[in-house]
Amino acid sequence: TVLNLRLYGNQMVEDELYQVAETCYYTDWAAREIICDRNYMEVSVKRAAPDDYILPKQPLSKVNAKFGDPRRAAEKRPIDKGFKITKVVFFTPEERIMEVTEAQRAGYEIANTPTRLTLRSSKTAPETYIQQVKGVNMIVLKTSTVFEKKWQMTQIDAAAACPIQQGSISFTPYTIIWFLPKFIEPLISTNQPRLLEVFVGIDGHRLSPAEIAARGYAITVTDLHIIVHIPVGAVGGYFKDDQPFKTYTIEPMLELLWTEGTTLENTRYKVLFPITIPVPQIVDNTVAKERIFKVLLGPFGDDVALINITFPSGVLSAADCNVRGFNVQEHRSHNGSLKFLTLQVPFTDRLVLQMRGNGYTVYSLHMTFGLMAALAGPFSFTARLEAQLLDIRRAEPSRTGSTCDHANFYVLVKYGTHGAQFQTLLGKRTLSPDLAQQYNARENGTHFSVTVPFSAPDVVFEAVQGSSIRSRLDVTLRNPQTGRHVKDFALTCQFYSTLTECFPNGTITTVAVKVESVPSLNPGQLTLRDPNCGPRFSDDRFAYFVFTANSCGTKRKVLLNTLLLRHILKVRVLPFTYNG
Repeated sequence: TVLNLRLYGNQMVEDELYQVAETCYYTDWAAREIICDRNYMEVSVKRAAPDDYILPKQPLSKVNAKFGDPRRAAEKRPIDKGFKITKVVFFTPEERIMEVTEAQRAGYEIANTPTRLTLRSSKTAPETYIQQVKGVNMIVLKTSTVFEKKWQMTQIDAAAACPIQQGSISFTPYTIIWFLPKFIEPLISTNQPRLLEVFVGIDGHRLSPAEIAARGYAITVTDLHIIVHIPVGAVGGYFKDDQPFKTYTIEPMLELLWTEGTTLENTRYKVLFPITIPVPQIVDNTVAKERIFKVLLGPFGDDVALINITFPSGVLSAADCNVRGFNVQEHRSHNGSLKFLTLQVPFTDRLVLQMRGNGYTVYSLHMTFGLMAALAGPFSFTARLEAQLLDIRRAEPSRTGSTCDHANFYVLVKYGTHGAQFQTLLGKRTLSPDLAQQYNARENGTHFSVTVPFSAPDVVFEAVQGSSIRSRLDVTLRNPQTGRHVKDFALTCQFYSTLTECFPNGTITTVAVKVESVPSLNPGQLTLRDPNCGPRFSDDRFAYFVFTANSCGTKRKVLLNTLLLRHILKVRVLPFTYNG
């Protein structure tokens, strides 16, 4: 093709004429050409062939009673110029008939030449429908275009089917896997299709085998699917720092050529398939003063599951992690297409490494997440977390004047050279006048003291051991002007408490205590072995149960002269949705 370009401009003495020659090579038209683009689907079929049937004039409800074998009549004639398109029949799969002008107003593009009929549709058109083909969801458009002239009528069937991402894509942090059915049933009318050609491309351009290998792509043809493997980050795609997470985008292309039965008519099928996947990341949400590592991992596809977590000292399954109090949870995005994982590990767990020096304690946690994608297979993700705290040791009464008895913490602070120029925080609350009165706060010119019950809201329960509770009171002295911490320390003590009590009439009471390692636990959701036996009373820290020895699934066992009663507490698991 030669183009004559004439340039106009004030700086030119006279108009300049340039000739530009371009040569483009096209393959011969197939009997049927199908294109699946980003926003539309198009089918072009050969017409005016000697095999086109002229159907007798009849009601449209009988037209195309068997889709896929439309050329059925007693007489064979090509469609001559006297025929005009009058109607389009859509199969959804029920029949819906439109006049040509009505179909065009609905957004369909219909082109009719002496040799071909072309129909283009939006992928969201109401006359399309979803059909699953070999596990892949596809948008299907089926039509029959009716041509008429005096006393005669004929039709040409045209169909297209395009994949959507659901069921087509599986991905890991390292690989994208795209599945396309080898043979697409809505487009096949016989049981003898033969695949002749398969081409892979990017952005609509075919790639040579050498280019495919150089980019690290791979293509596999199985009995059911054509499978394309694309490394995340490969040439042809690009990364983008979208909020709330980073993404990788690439637009691969597959081009197929197949024939059916003994006919010479073939189908060329081309699909351009833009893919955008989130790049999974580890987000460290740890706040050191809370003394818990908090990790968010993701996003992943909805077919990914956490199998286990490997720590330096061993491997724990996801279920084992929850039993240990690591609070592994799975969350989904608002549309359910993406999955996130969260994990919380207390600093006090023996899997957390501690190193002291220069007045600080450094806590570190190394772990590898073992995950499984249903289609892509197993993969792993490694996280290395660190948090640093001022070196806080247990209070020594002989040095600090702070101690515990059977029921209370006693905090004694000696003023320094600047006197009482500080605010006191107990746990996470500032010591207000009301709170000071509640905790019996006292001060003189040299000392300040408070008495805090071990069950007070500002106390943290670290663990329950037998008939005792290990509790911790965090104390912070803060400069009210700058907000800087003048000093902080913690008191940890063991308090003996009657957690379970048996009465002569057979009544049993027991108290369940929420500990620091399971911050998301709602005590009100606890039950006894029988899920119908919930707590008589509960708040955000305790659950109090009252039951009898022969109820709620209590197990009994006689040991010598003692009746041993055994029970298990369970948690009602409620669904949680991540709105990220």
